[in-house]
Amino acid sequence: MTYEIRLAVPSEYDAVGEVTVDAYSADGFVRGQYATTLRAAADRAAKAELWVAASADGLLGTVTYCPVGSVYREIALDDEGEFRMLGVVGRARGLGVGTALVERCLDRARSEGHRRMVMCSATYMTGAHRIYERLGFTRLPDRDWAPIPGVDLWAFALDL
Repeated sequence: MTYEIRLAVPSEYDAVGEVTVDAYSADGFVRGQYATTLRAAADRAAKAELWVAASADGLLGTVTYCPVGSVYREIALDDEGEFRMLGVVGRARGLGVGTALVERCLDRARSEGHRRMVMCSATYMTGAHRIYERLGFTRLPDRDWAPIPGVDLWAFALDL
């Protein structure tokens, strides 16, 4: 399948929000009010960078890269990159879309001169953990945290 990784355009924001919710929902990962946050693609585009994997058949996935100063940053220090809300639609899973989106974030962090990429993933998101581990991310337990009770986030890091 041929696709490109690019910034989302405003006409896609609603669709990007739905892709994100659908990707998380397919695995049972939408809890509480998080669906509202996942749908807020326009807000992410305004306050971070909203990247998509797009093919002739539509959107295949999305990720939010959080530059220094973004309200979407959770754990990054000023010399670190951070990304969040990686989601890939069912028909594109296993095709390298998630990996390509993470690699775009790694390229962005390098272009900003960051020494490391960090991110958090819920303890139960084992499929995503496999992507991160394959790319060389390692656990960063001293930055693990829980945004709400019952949602434990593991921190991961990759030296750039």
